[in-house]
Amino acid sequence: MGRRRGTTLTLPIESKENNDNVTRGNGIHTPADTSEQTQLTPSLFSSVTVTLNVLLVLSPRGPAMADGVGACGSVDEFLSQCQQSGDAAYAAFRSVLERLEDPSTQAQARIFLSDLQRRLDSPQSSEQCFDKFHFQIEQVVLDQYQATHDGNRTDQLGYQGRKKLTMMIIPSIFIPEDWSFTFYEGLNRHQDSIFKDKSVAELGCGNGWITIAIAAKWSPMKVYGLDINPRAVKMSWINLYLNALDEKGQPIFDSEGKTLLDRVEFHESDLLSYCRDNDIKLERIVGCIPQILNPNPDAMSKMITENASEEFLYSLSNYCALQGFVEDQFGLGLIARAVEEGIAVIQPSGIMIFNMGGRPGQAVCRRLFERRGFRINKLWQTKVLQAADTDISALVEIEKNSPHRFEFFMGLASDQPICARTAWAYGRAGGRISHALSVYSCQLRQPNEVKTIFEFLKNGFHDVSSSLDLSFEDDSVADEKIPFLAYLASSLKESSYFPYEPPAGSKRFRNLIAGFMKTYHHIPLNADNIVVFPTRAAAIENALRLFSPRLAIVDEHLTLNLPRKWLTSLVMEDAGAKDPLEDEITVIEAPHQSDLMIELIKKLKPQVVITGMAQYESVTTSAFQHILDVTRDIGSRLFLDISEHFELSSLPVSNGVLKYLAGNPLPAHAAIICGLVKNQVYKDLEVAFVISEEQSIFKVLSKTVELLEGNTAAISQNYYGFLFHELLAFQLADRRRHSEREAQKPKSVDTIGIANSAISVLNDSELSISEDEGSSLIHMDVDQSFLNVPSPVKAAIFESFARQNMSEAELDVVPSIKQHIKSEYGFPTDSSTELIYANSSLALFNKLVLCCTQEGGTLCFPAGSNGNYISAAKFLKANIVTVPTQSAEGFKLTEKSILEVLETVKQPWVYICGPTISPTGLLYSNREIEKILSACGKFGARVIIDTSFSGLEFGSEGWGGWDLTNSLSMLNSSSDRAFSVCLLGGLSFKLLTGALKFGFVVFNRSNMVDAFHSFPGLSKPHGTVKYAVKKLLGLRERKTGELMDAVAMHIGMLKSRSKRLKETLEKNGWDVLEPCAGLSMVAKPSAYVDKTISIKPNPKAGVGAEEGSTRDIKINDSNFREVLLRSTGICINSSSWTGIPGYCRFTIALDDNEFDEALGCIAKFGSTISN
Repeated sequence: MGRRRGTTLTLPIESKENNDNVTRGNGIHTPADTSEQTQLTPSLFSSVTVTLNVLLVLSPRGPAMADGVGACGSVDEFLSQCQQSGDAAYAAFRSVLERLEDPSTQAQARIFLSDLQRRLDSPQSSEQCFDKFHFQIEQVVLDQYQATHDGNRTDQLGYQGRKKLTMMIIPSIFIPEDWSFTFYEGLNRHQDSIFKDKSVAELGCGNGWITIAIAAKWSPMKVYGLDINPRAVKMSWINLYLNALDEKGQPIFDSEGKTLLDRVEFHESDLLSYCRDNDIKLERIVGCIPQILNPNPDAMSKMITENASEEFLYSLSNYCALQGFVEDQFGLGLIARAVEEGIAVIQPSGIMIFNMGGRPGQAVCRRLFERRGFRINKLWQTKVLQAADTDISALVEIEKNSPHRFEFFMGLASDQPICARTAWAYGRAGGRISHALSVYSCQLRQPNEVKTIFEFLKNGFHDVSSSLDLSFEDDSVADEKIPFLAYLASSLKESSYFPYEPPAGSKRFRNLIAGFMKTYHHIPLNADNIVVFPTRAAAIENALRLFSPRLAIVDEHLTLNLPRKWLTSLVMEDAGAKDPLEDEITVIEAPHQSDLMIELIKKLKPQVVITGMAQYESVTTSAFQHILDVTRDIGSRLFLDISEHFELSSLPVSNGVLKYLAGNPLPAHAAIICGLVKNQVYKDLEVAFVISEEQSIFKVLSKTVELLEGNTAAISQNYYGFLFHELLAFQLADRRRHSEREAQKPKSVDTIGIANSAISVLNDSELSISEDEGSSLIHMDVDQSFLNVPSPVKAAIFESFARQNMSEAELDVVPSIKQHIKSEYGFPTDSSTELIYANSSLALFNKLVLCCTQEGGTLCFPAGSNGNYISAAKFLKANIVTVPTQSAEGFKLTEKSILEVLETVKQPWVYICGPTISPTGLLYSNREIEKILSACGKFGARVIIDTSFSGLEFGSEGWGGWDLTNSLSMLNSSSDRAFSVCLLGGLSFKLLTGALKFGFVVFNRSNMVDAFHSFPGLSKPHGTVKYAVKKLLGLRERKTGELMDAVAMHIGMLKSRSKRLKETLEKNGWDVLEPCAGLSMVAKPSAYVDKTISIKPNPKAGVGAEEGSTRDIKINDSNFREVLLRSTGICINSSSWTGIPGYCRFTIALDDNEFDEALGCIAKFGSTISN
């Protein structure tokens, strides 16, 4: 873009008829264009339907005012003032504008402008006007051909009879030239109806000619001309009055009885700020704005006022400043900001049209729009000469620092592009350089969803917008991903934390699955028929461990992630026995074909069968019925996998299994496994669920997944829950009533039961309390933070889902985790260490337990360890020894206590939770852990250091942290060769991610790695989690910034919470062990033991009045958890979970309201006991 002074730009006149004077619809006569042709802008199109002529002042003839004097003074006086300087000329015109805006002086002011125009009507005067008087009057011919379309005016096409616009220009504003003419030509490529009766905004309106032209030609409801240059806005208003009023100052009405003043407004505005601030919704946004970075960045930081220098104000039309967008590197940052601001104010069906210089290349220009969710259409393209007064050195600098090359051309005829550096050199040597100029029309493909996404991003997440990519080759991918991103944005914006979800899976998610099955397949399921697992592999392995069959037949396609030992065992004798050698499972791989599978089942008579179905067999019910009958007859428990045949679609394909279930209950011996594995958007994002109509199976599977996997990641459930919801939400409830079977209890079948060891553990374990419909429990019994998720975490989560084509380096979390544990704990991370990660630290711990049992080891837990871990180890049949701890040491493991135990144990494995100890919230010092490790080294113990609960230390004055480098180095060289240390950890507490789960284990010796890999069924985090974790670890390593501020705030909050809870408990008769880190603390209800309390039905705890009357209970350690739950609705862990006699566990990372409510309930409970 640039300006020309004292020149004429015209296109050739095609016929003599066009040279005749034309009478405008308002009765004012304009002379023909008699200027000579000086330049023709080349076109990439063979024909031009719209022609623009810019003429230096050829004003209408009319009677002059008496003596040349009017409301604005004499013309001579006016010109004398203008001659002084550009600023003086602007001041003079501003005075004219004040009179134009005053109805009492408006007509005289317009007549004065006519006189001024006549004074400068000769070509010689007009050529000198700009240099001498610092202004110029031009006429822009809008459309010279339409008058000869058929010999008549073509008003029916929307043309309003206006051929020319009379326009004032001054040195400090953008002057119309090729750049804006091409843009107007592009606007003309649209149908005339595009602007008719619409609300329109033009960005960078300059002297307002395009804004006025839109209003004159297409009769929009309103056009807002917006410019950041205050002088441009003033001159635009003058130009509006020039064209809205005739020479006598009378309004010119169009065919609808309106004037341009009714249709046009001009406002000073930084892009769309005026519309945003005034809540103006637009249907069309057009823009012709700068696309080159200012070579002097400091110049763009000046305050923009109408008193600024002419040079600075004019530079606003040529250059832009850095905008904080990735497109800044191409000079397109201002366009990018305009587009994103436009998304906020444009109507869903709205259209944006922008002039795009082709210097960065057409692909870059297109991507600017496409990655923001637009469909685009190139309306018009040509070449224009690079304005001589625009410095392209900023583009040369960009090329120097990046591989990108801009596209220029040598002259107008060349088709071979040259880079910015070559163009700069050629231009400096006197050559003429050009670039492509295109007009793009763009429309949001899913407007409401894209608006939601950008509304989220502008509220503190602007940095994420550079990673956003809403361009898709496949429309089906776009139709799934864009709505999900909008849902995710809304959820992250509206929710401050991830709420508690039961281990069986989110109740909402399970209800949606049941709703889908009922609506699309007519199967009457409910949430209590469905258990959610992280993956299909996890569901299969958990089921086998639950039933512990001596012999299982598993489809060869489903054995990949099963333990190697199961697949190589030959222990098949006495397969019908349930108790002997109960921990020995033999898995036989079977063909996928059902007839061969059935033959194997009949011959081998396994206790458990896990199989899928071939595609051709899945269409009808016969194959499923056959395998149901065979397994029932021999007493096998059946798990049928339908993952490959299950479709999340509004037009699901025929499925024989689901057809059968539509008319028949699922037999008690059978369950359905379904892994959601057909994800085309996030290919590694998997969730699985198991369907069983037998309530006892639902309960034991729920407990099993809690012990072995923890909770399935909430983000994964939310994603698939959204898809299920989308398939259900558009349907009208109960519009079509399908005949469907009633839900009924399946008939019992004599099959293998749950393993005796599993029953014992599940019955004795203190697992999470299930909430009944309508209950609202306060969960102080789960290892999860319900504190506010900070903005950097939300940003990382959203960005991970928004990105496309992430590189391997962006997903490689291993280096980041190794750096984290080295800086946090001094744990060695050289080439000999191996790191393995999974969905949760609990799943990794369980694999370590299996390694321990495989080598015949004994797992040593300090008294006062996390009860879930101990229960999981028991479920996996580990040999467990408890290491005594003492209250005097805060129930911490000591060198003396571990030595006494290790002397009596062979092949010891020692579990240590630290630096933060769960559940007590105390800390191991570096000296304490060195002594414990030294004791373990003497006996060649394998040590598991669990850091999962660390990272939020609030009472750590004088603690000093850990540095294990030296101690481990010495122990590795001097201790028993069997000695090794693995560091187990999770990142949800350290990174404040809430329900975003990620666990890791690092081995400092290779002797444990092979054993670990023999148990391959780990649920791995998907790519979005890895991306988010890597990003957050990078933020944490900086030690400063918003994330670390949030960590500090959480630590302060936990410190305050622990103090408040301690005070409340002590006031009400509890003995409290004061914590100094983590999310939990322990206390002993000394004042309540042996007291009797009357328990009334409590709806909050899920106990209604109809379920029982008031009963008296004598309080003891074994029933205290139930008493507190039924009295207050608070869930805690009792002493059987903590392993510390009499001490209960409370977690304190609750939502603010729930924590306050919990304190009130504790106080109320204490009062009840006292009374």
